Amino acid sequence: MYKIVRFFLFLFNPEFIHHISFKLIKFGAVIPGKMWAWRLLFKVSNSRLEREVFGLKFENPVGLAAGFDKDAKLFDELASFGFGFIEIGTVTPLPQEGNPKPRLFRLKEDGGIINRMGFNNKGIEAVVASLRRKKSNIIIGGNIGKNKETPNDKAVEDYEICFEKLFPFVDYFVVNVSSPNTPGLRDLQQKAPLTALLNRLQELNSKKEKRKPILLKIAPDLSNEQLDDIIEIVSDTKIDGVVATNTTIDRSGLKTDKTLVQAIGNGGLSGTPLKVRSTQVIKYLSDKSNRAFPIIGVGGIHSAEDAIEKIDAGATLLQVYTGFIYEGPSLIKCINKAILKR
Repeated sequence: MYKIVRFFLFLFNPEFIHHISFKLIKFGAVIPGKMWAWRLLFKVSNSRLEREVFGLKFENPVGLAAGFDKDAKLFDELASFGFGFIEIGTVTPLPQEGNPKPRLFRLKEDGGIINRMGFNNKGIEAVVASLRRKKSNIIIGGNIGKNKETPNDKAVEDYEICFEKLFPFVDYFVVNVSSPNTPGLRDLQQKAPLTALLNRLQELNSKKEKRKPILLKIAPDLSNEQLDDIIEIVSDTKIDGVVATNTTIDRSGLKTDKTLVQAIGNGGLSGTPLKVRSTQVIKYLSDKSNRAFPIIGVGGIHSAEDAIEKIDAGATLLQVYTGFIYEGPSLIKCINKAILKR
């Protein structure tokens, strides 16, 4: 059924359809019984799916990755599709338009998406206002970043603002320094600035009555030496885990015509082309650290088999995004059922 829906959705510009889909889900949710019907169709309830990770109890291990519900507009409705948690953002202190359009492209032959959105969002105040209206009990992660115009030597201040403003309204934080679509952002992945940033957030965290988990989202394009640094940084700063991985700048091995890929230009590639590298990074971090910290595995999960591969590589929790767009909400149900069969 979803394949028929997808056929028509994919006839239109991806960013336009993203906004239209939001409106349709919002409209559908106000129809009496509709959200109940969604839960009946897509939710798998079983105590064996429950996971206790970094002090939080997840109903199931399959979450929605950041980037889909940037401004926290739809998390209550999306919870009805069976997710165990939803990550909102990336949110920045000030609203920003992001990069010029077009900035979102499907690679249908590859089951991939290229985006160069550039942290387009309504800003921290708008996101907080949305989160204040939360009705469901879904676990919410807050993915935080810096504004494009903020220089890297002032970046910590942006992350501080987001951390403080979001703290009462999210269950965990993800520090995003790995998007390829904000100039210079990935420079913050270097050991010295990253350690300073995470230590500062941990300092703020320690002053709270009850601290909240802080995770780091990393790029798939890091070398093994850089991944070794990540392991050391996690240990030194005592953050709670890693989200592996963000989108890639690599374009190797694509089935899509090279001329088309070159015409699309810069941006982060997600979906099936990212699957192998994401799994490699998860396995490396897990094996090299001796499973010292939880890993949220994300990147190229389009089937239950893909999800199981991530778990076997060392992922404690999972996130989907591009797979959700290509395969529909039944993907969450399929993954959870496959986990139960193990």
